[in-house]
Amino acid sequence: MLAVISHADCLLHDPGPDHPEQASRLYAINDQIIASGMEFVIRHYDAPLATRDQLCRAHDEAYVDHIYSSAPREGSIEIDGDTVMSPGTLNAARRAAGAGVLGVDLVMKGEAGPVFCAIRPPGHHAEHDRAMGFCLFNNIAVAAAHALAEHGLERVAIVDFDVHHGNGTEDIFKGDERVLFCSSFQHPFYPHTGHDSDAPNLIDVPLASGTDGPAFRKAITERWLPALNAFQPQFIFISAGFDGHILDDMSGWKLGEADYGWISTELASIAKTHAEGRIVSMLEGGYEPGALGRSVVAHLKAFLD
Repeated sequence: MLAVISHADCLLHDPGPDHPEQASRLYAINDQIIASGMEFVIRHYDAPLATRDQLCRAHDEAYVDHIYSSAPREGSIEIDGDTVMSPGTLNAARRAAGAGVLGVDLVMKGEAGPVFCAIRPPGHHAEHDRAMGFCLFNNIAVAAAHALAEHGLERVAIVDFDVHHGNGTEDIFKGDERVLFCSSFQHPFYPHTGHDSDAPNLIDVPLASGTDGPAFRKAITERWLPALNAFQPQFIFISAGFDGHILDDMSGWKLGEADYGWISTELASIAKTHAEGRIVSMLEGGYEPGALGRSVVAHLKAFLD
């Protein structure tokens, strides 16, 4: 059964009223799931708190300790220029990372799958020892590292279709032959990385502002899909960022719900062929609530189909 993992703690991360990464994102997703009728085919789970050991599979121990010790009891602090911690942030970030760990365990035990983690803060910009871009812990990296360490997998793929390059995921797994990382992103654009990567386990696809659905699909078909099929992953992890939507003013791409449905269908097919259908997808970007909710529903419907 399709599973959605989330937690009320993820609503308590408060980066401030003018920050684009708001709790309303999760409300919009939940509202669209209910409106679509998908609520009746989804099993919901509460995300656990990721442990320090689980976080340290992807992050430097001193960095994890720094984030723990920096958590404010009141007010807020900046960890970097656009990454903020409030009193609710540490638990939200631990739940966000813990969602992926639980998702892996559910899928590997055959108790659920595919799995979508409706969580915040997002994670793919968080590097091995650095927070950035709204991200504290790299949720998808923690989940993938858990699959490798605890379930004996030898090949996992991480695919990232957020409009911003997943620099943190690349930093953590660059050169790791057990992990194929495929990332499509607007270039030039924040965080201005990925276009010059050369590690053999990285398939980076920089695309210009103005990229529409046909151009996006062509690039993915030519660059990602052959690499994924050749790699034959035993598990597919998805950094699901929906900020390339035409209605989302965080980017210059012109994608729509149908494009997110298309790429999700392609990834589900590859997972079925090589990975016994194993998928854990984790929310990254997407900042226009209506477009985000509809895009997530298209993403999930593709898994059901």
